Amino acid sequence: MASRFAGFMTHGAHHCRVLGVAVLLGAAIAAHAATGTLASGSGSGAAPASPPAAVSAAANAGTEAAHGAVAPASAAFTPDQRAGFAKQVESTLAHMGARVAILARVGRPPSEMPEGMHYTHVAFAVYSMITTADRQQEPGYAIYNLYQKAGQPDRSELVQDFPVNFFSEVASLEAGILVPPPELQRRLLAVITSPTYRALHEPRYSLIANPYNADFQNCTEFVLDVIQAAIYQTDHLPTIKANTRAYFKAQPVKVSPLRLMLGSVFMREVSLRDHDGAPQTATFERIADYLRDIDPATQVFTLRSP
Repeated sequence: MASRFAGFMTHGAHHCRVLGVAVLLGAAIAAHAATGTLASGSGSGAAPASPPAAVSAAANAGTEAAHGAVAPASAAFTPDQRAGFAKQVESTLAHMGARVAILARVGRPPSEMPEGMHYTHVAFAVYSMITTADRQQEPGYAIYNLYQKAGQPDRSELVQDFPVNFFSEVASLEAGILVPPPELQRRLLAVITSPTYRALHEPRYSLIANPYNADFQNCTEFVLDVIQAAIYQTDHLPTIKANTRAYFKAQPVKVSPLRLMLGSVFMREVSLRDHDGAPQTATFERIADYLRDIDPATQVFTLRSP
């Protein structure tokens, strides 16, 4: 298949928990704070090098504080196991020469997820020079997240942390990884390091946010909005949403209407107000389909702990 990416590229100038409403109604899920930040970190133009263990180890020391209460799903893994897997992910990205990638994690067992949804959080991984606690500059990946606010499940904030934080609350040591073609990586980095990145953040949060409008947002919709801003080289939100409606196929939320209705009544982080009909939302899988359709050179794969 011939690449359509070039054609598109010439156009125009805590937690985000994508979880099943059925699961949330069946069992209360603790609100998780995500307040960890990098001492410093910015996108680097240098060729990615495998990050030293010191970076992951230093980040691991602050994982519990950065994320608040650890989800029960993480109890099966020790901090060393989670840190080791985070290092595996970083080394894989570095080996591929990725400057910007999209990561997804599994925060709940697949049996608890609605059909078509596997991952519970999605974010950007950006190759950076990171300042460690002892003020050393080390290469590594900074994770750019949209997380729910602690104590305010219907509000979100943008947070930078490390891979070890990203994988601190997981049901399995598994990562969905999407590495865009080099030109899209370059454009994504330009957006992420510009005021456009924060301007695209809509703090009104819904687990099942509709990606076709700007009423609410979850982590996956935010990632999609940033991707669209990079592809179409615009910070104009109506243009971004028009292109999403034209070209992106959202994932239907396959949960019973009764459960959805009850969720919207009793849970602040679930809203149906941005949906005209059957609810649908953005997922890692649908973003992967979208970008591979634009350019088959987009690399998408699953990485698991050995």
